[in-house]
Parts: sequence; structure tokens; C-alpha cells
Amino acid sequence: MELSRWVPGVQAVRTYQPAWLPRDLVAGIVLTTLLVPQGMAYAELAGLPPITGLYTSMVCLLAYAVFGPSRVLVLGPDSSLGPMIATVLVGAIGVGATPEESVGLAATLALMVGVMLLVAGFAKLGFLADLLSHPTQVGYLNGIALTILIGQLPKLLGFSADGDGLLAETADLVRGIADGRVVMEAVAVGGFGLAVIVVLSRLLPKVPGVLIAVVLSTLAVSVFDLAVQVVGPLPQGLPAPALPSASLEDLGLLAVGAFGITVVSLTDTISTASAFAARTGQEVRGNQEMIGIGAANVAASFLQGFPVSTSGSRTAVAQQAGARSQLTGVVGAVAIGVLLLVAPDLLKNLPQPTLAAVVIAAALSLADLPAMASLWRRRRVEFWLAVAAFLGVAVLGVLPGMGVAVILSVLNVFRRVWWPYQAVLGRADGLNGFHDTSVHPSAALLPGLVLFRFDAPLIFANVRVFRERLRAFARDVPDLRWIIIAAEPITDVDTTAADVLDELDRELNAAGISLVFAEMKHPVHEKIDRYRLTRVIDPAHFFPTIDDAVAAYRRETGATWHQPS
Repeated sequence: MELSRWVPGVQAVRTYQPAWLPRDLVAGIVLTTLLVPQGMAYAELAGLPPITGLYTSMVCLLAYAVFGPSRVLVLGPDSSLGPMIATVLVGAIGVGATPEESVGLAATLALMVGVMLLVAGFAKLGFLADLLSHPTQVGYLNGIALTILIGQLPKLLGFSADGDGLLAETADLVRGIADGRVVMEAVAVGGFGLAVIVVLSRLLPKVPGVLIAVVLSTLAVSVFDLAVQVVGPLPQGLPAPALPSASLEDLGLLAVGAFGITVVSLTDTISTASAFAARTGQEVRGNQEMIGIGAANVAASFLQGFPVSTSGSRTAVAQQAGARSQLTGVVGAVAIGVLLLVAPDLLKNLPQPTLAAVVIAAALSLADLPAMASLWRRRRVEFWLAVAAFLGVAVLGVLPGMGVAVILSVLNVFRRVWWPYQAVLGRADGLNGFHDTSVHPSAALLPGLVLFRFDAPLIFANVRVFRERLRAFARDVPDLRWIIIAAEPITDVDTTAADVLDELDRELNAAGISLVFAEMKHPVHEKIDRYRLTRVIDPAHFFPTIDDAVAAYRRETGATWHQPS
């Protein structure tokens, strides 16, 4: 039982149903038609030889089948990770590095990502996925999509561009078009491939549009001898195990890049796993997912691979093809191995513009303009957060943009705690309980009483806002005698807030005003006792409900409800 907990593949073998076998075999073959061209294309997007994409796809599928908990998720090279990997490699060894240097660094990066994911999984740190809020994730992915699009367009048009960063790449693209470097055969082949992929994905999503585009483009180059760059023959055989290699001075940059890739991988994995688990009735085991993907990255690092993540598009293809278990991924991995052993020349005439079309189609699927429009309609603050994350990627680059997105997500949480919603409550006609007077301006009030709600924990960041609001009540409300705090939303009181409450209660008492709490949670009340605040705040001024507190005030003062003037 303990072994199957940490190695879900054991339990998957024990519970496998023979009736699933035909569906898994068919789904595995269908999946292979997507794994091969996408794996090669995303390897080039990451600045690596195309063959490494096949090695990576094969190894990570096998490792996840052993350690991954989901029956349906498909791992592999990912379009959102490609630009991040390329940025790290260029930053470490420059543009003119040899393939061997790039592969060694990419393998080290995969090892770091794998170790970080394993540590996160064993330490139950799934909350790291929350470092990217939805609005910042939307903006970040839109920025990634634009970066990929601009970076791949020159290849689609038949020429190369050497710019570093979105602005420089855009300038090179415009300059290349203006100088007449566009190759019309490349435009025709790449444009055709892109049209096939996009149209079929929209109209006939079950038809493997990527496979059709690859087959037809390869045949066109072979038959008509078109003047376009091709992939060339692939090395025959399986990858040889090798230790990841990197110099000591590169480890710092690799670690920063690995952390960013880990956060994106976590976010993709949790969201994709949740979406497909809801469809299939499974439960998401977030910590084991991190262990499964971490193991896949570690395995890839020792076989000339690079960092991987889950893929929503490939998972959807596998599910639509009838996949029932991770045997689908195993079949895909074996099929890639057979291709490398038996027919490595099969894809030698695959046009580079078609690989660019595959990547551009993936970039278009990353972009989510409707989500931006929805944020604009629903909450302008979060729309501008998404715009800031987008500009961070577009202007600063992929890794700095990732940092901007994470910082903005954290600051947005801090902003909500720093300036929480506050409300004065009253009794509205026809409604039970007490309600916000800004929503119900005719709600009845009691003379000499303010019923106040503060919708956040009381901590160092916001306690001064809380204090100044209560001081304003003491200054502006005539004949004020009690301030009742509706404390149910206050989930914590830290030591800084406790010191301020001590000072504030003494100040209010000197003015003849009592500070009263209602509906305070028991763990928070325990902290109040531990801080010994009840030496200052009267223990009798803590009530289980707002009704009890209001009733006590009315007994003491004889006040009656009245409508505001």
C-alpha cells in the first residue's frame, strides 16, 4: 500500500482493466502523431536541436506513467516553457553556443526543475501554484503568445532574425520583410500548414490537424523540391544517458530560471489536472502530481532532455481518442522510440516553416483576448494587473516578465489586506440581521452606537487604517458611547495589531467610549487572551453575536432605533 502511494504506476498496473487495452493502444498512436512534430517544434522554440524534443517526450511519458497519479494527463515539451528555457540558455552561454553546450545546460535546468518539484511535492508546497493569480496568468500568457509569434514569424517567412527581446525581434522582422528576404516557397508551405492546423482545430477538433499539416508539407517539399529549410535526418537510435553539465558561474542564472519554470509548471499542472479530473470524476492529488512531474523532469535531464510540463492540448487529444490510462503515454513513448530506431529519415524533409506553423498555432491557443475583455467588464483593477503582466513579458523579457507577474499577484493580495472593505452596519427594513449602510442608506441606527465591520485580519499592514477609522468615529459621531466591531471577518490579530488595540482602547476609554467585539472567532479570542489585552479591554465587552452586543447596549442606554436624517 505504501509503495503504491508513492509510485501510482504500481496501483495502475494492479487495477488495469483488459477492456481498456484497445482504446489505450489507439489513443497512444493518435497521440504520437502530435507528440513528434510538437516535440521537435518546441525543442527549436527552446533553442535546442529538434531531436531533443523527441528524447524528452519519450522519457517524460515513461517516468510520469510510473510516478504520476492521473490516468489521463499527458506530459511533454510545452510552448509556454520554451521561451523561458531559451532565455535562460541565451543568458548563460549567448547566441552562438554549440548544440552540445545548449543541451548540457538544458539538461541541468531540467534537473533543477525536477528537484524543485520533488521538494515541493514531498513538502506539500502546492500553494506555490497560487503565486500566479488568474489575471496575471492571463496577461503573462498573452505576453508569451506575442513573444512566440514574433519570434517564429521570420522562420515562417523563410529567413532568420537575431534580435534579443520582443522589440529587437520585431525590428528584425520588419527589416527582413523590407529588405526582401522573404522566401515565397516558405510562406506558402508555412502558411498552408498554419491554415490546416487552425481550421481543423476549430471545425474538426478530433482530426489530427498537426499530423495532416506535417505529412502534406513534407510530401510537397519532397515532390516539388521546394527551396525551404528542412529538419534533415535525425540521429538513429535512442538517447545515450549522460550527466547534466553546467559551469559554476551558470548555476545562479539556471536556478532563477528553474524557479520561474517550476511556478509556471505548477500552475499549468494544477489547472489542467483540475479541469480533466472534473470531466472524468477523479480527484486531484496535487502533491503527487508535483512528484510525478518532478520525476519526469529528473529522468529527462539524464537523457539529453529539457524541462517539461503537462499539456492541455495533448491531454485533450488523448482523451478524445479514448485514452483510459497512462498506457496511452507509454504507447506514445514506445512509438517514438521505434521511429528513432527504424525510420529516423522519415522526417528529414519536414520543412522548418511547418514547425514554425506548429509553434505559432500553439501560441495562438495560449493567447486569451476574451479573458482580457471579461476582466475589463468585471473588474478593472484586475484587468490592469493583466496588462502590467503582459507588458512585463513584452518589454522586459520572459523571465523578468514572470517575476513581474508573481510580484503583481502577491501585491494584489497584500493590497486587499492593506485596504480591506469596511462597512458601518444598520438594521434594514424587511431584512434579518445587520447590513451595510452604504448599500442600505435608510437602515436604522442606534444613537451613540457605531456598528463597524472590518473585512480582513488585523495585522501590521492594516491596523493603522483600522485605528484611524475608529478615531474618525470618535471625532465625528455625536455622543458616541460604544463602537461594536463585527469581528467575524477578522481571522487573525498579530502582535503589532495587539499593541495598537491596547493603545486605542485606552484612548477611547479616556473619551468615554467603549470598544466592544462581537462574533470573534475562538482562535482569535485565544490570541487576545494570550496578548493579555483583556487587562485593558473589558472582558464583558466580548459577545458571541452582534444581536447580543446590541441588546446589551440598549439595556445600558435605553436607546431605540431611528432612521438617519
